[in-house]
Amino acid sequence: MPELIAPTARLHSSWLAARDEWPPGAHQDGTGLRLAPDAAALDSPGVFSEWVARLHQQSDRSVAVGEERVHATHWWIVEGSDYLGAIDLRHYLNALLLDIGGHIGYSIRPSYRRRGLATWALGAVLPEARALGLDRVLVTCDDDNTGSRRSIERNGGVLEDVRTTTAGIKRRYWITL
Repeated sequence: MPELIAPTARLHSSWLAARDEWPPGAHQDGTGLRLAPDAAALDSPGVFSEWVARLHQQSDRSVAVGEERVHATHWWIVEGSDYLGAIDLRHYLNALLLDIGGHIGYSIRPSYRRRGLATWALGAVLPEARALGLDRVLVTCDDDNTGSRRSIERNGGVLEDVRTTTAGIKRRYWITL
């Protein structure tokens, strides 16, 4: 059975194996890779541990997150000691997230797709959003991402619009909590 856990340096080797399944430079939504001190150096256990610490710190509302960032809680989707993907819950929206990214981002490692993990993980995070005081969340996906669209719709997503953004054509859904 999969579970959501806080990011941990203990899964370094499994995370690296998952990363290597993605094309070089591919965006992995919900992972918080932009918080890495040097994403190219995550092979180093020290750099990886520093990144994991930054992921944890981003949820602490008493700590400033920097311009154009928002507070977010990160989870890894795991089964045993296998890293399967990531999901994050952004505590509030800025202009960029309102247009493109939404409250929740997620990605599943390529070898574990089409198993219902994204649908399950999204459903598991919705009560966390409610606990933060949100009454609805925005979840977006690329217009051509049929799997993500289905995951969002299975969790009650109602399409608001499809729009052209700086990150391509996005489908924007609201889920009432």
